[in-house]
Amino acid sequence: MRLRKEGKTRAQAAAAVGVDKRSAQDWDKGIRVFYGGRVHSDGRVVKYSSQQILAGVKTPRTTYIHGERVDLDRVERVIDRRYLSLLERERLRDLHREGLSIRAIAVAMKRSPSTISRELRRNTVSARGYMPHAAHRASVQRRTRPKLPKLVADTVLLEYVQTRLKKKWSPQQISHRLVKDFPDSAEMRVSTETIYQAIYVHARGELKRELARGLRRGRAARKPRRDPNSRSRRFVDPMTSIAERPAEADTRAVPGHWEGDLIIGAGSQSAIATLVERSSRYLVLGHLGAERTAEVVRDSLIAAVTELPGTLRRTLTWDQGAEMAEHRSFTMATDMRVYFAEPGAPWQRGSNENTNGLLRQYFPRRSDLRAHDPDALRTVAEELNGRPRKSLDWDTPAERLAALINAS
Repeated sequence: MRLRKEGKTRAQAAAAVGVDKRSAQDWDKGIRVFYGGRVHSDGRVVKYSSQQILAGVKTPRTTYIHGERVDLDRVERVIDRRYLSLLERERLRDLHREGLSIRAIAVAMKRSPSTISRELRRNTVSARGYMPHAAHRASVQRRTRPKLPKLVADTVLLEYVQTRLKKKWSPQQISHRLVKDFPDSAEMRVSTETIYQAIYVHARGELKRELARGLRRGRAARKPRRDPNSRSRRFVDPMTSIAERPAEADTRAVPGHWEGDLIIGAGSQSAIATLVERSSRYLVLGHLGAERTAEVVRDSLIAAVTELPGTLRRTLTWDQGAEMAEHRSFTMATDMRVYFAEPGAPWQRGSNENTNGLLRQYFPRRSDLRAHDPDALRTVAEELNGRPRKSLDWDTPAERLAALINAS
């Protein structure tokens, strides 16, 4: 830090004291590292689990503020627009350090001046002044309300629910029947979700098992449901959308743009990789046999396209199947960029879909594709490439491809 104050760059200071680039970057930001976690300049403490430390994964799971452990998922969740988000608090810190007044900050952030004033007054919890991360975690802690669950607090309502559950009523039936049985009693109301929460969250021991047995499924634990909007990434390497594919691929005037897919055999136990050139409808087949993992598909496609001249290796369009998870290494080996069609849009790979239909004449559905070796696949491809096509003005794919290569 003394060298940095003297005007040295971070790299120069790191070299002078003999530390690596990452440590110098952390020190520059005021971050201190200890085994199992990191302490940030705003007082945030991030700890890692022992499994993550052994695996070398440093994804934060929990954080500590004022000695209390706080779940990061709960902290970062945006509940409503009326609450200040972490990004807004970071901007507030920057504007406040610039010396702007509370009203000027409110105008810049499109917030009420009272909101800004209250935020600075209540959530300045660090001796170094207003720190956005510390303020955000303090506000989340303050948001928590100790409250007894409704069915725990109301014994009459709990007895009603327990009696009906023992009679095999569903929580939905109980919730709606309460309205008919107690039309004038607002206290005798409970939602379906509250009943499920009482069974799976609040009940303990024999009571929990007894209540769970009353449900039709009889589950002792609730079946997790994934939010469809929070779908995990299929590939480690990010996909490039078909919308970013060069315009020349759409016109079909330039050869070298391909569409690919797999045709699957009986019981999903075998497969063949199919590649179709968009301009000429020229077909190349890749042998897979019994395996269709991402590594096997990648190696098969590399072997299939490396026989082609460089002018015919421009792009490849595929669907979002997991078999193309190794698309980045395929691109590095062949210099062909891979683009992915949108889900449920087979027409974006129309040439390939049409050719796969023609291939079923040679490889019927529910047949074992492992019976076809690479020589047999090459024979089938040559036969289709020698068949005249209406879309090519009755030229064959082989003739059209040769003409495009000569023209280019």
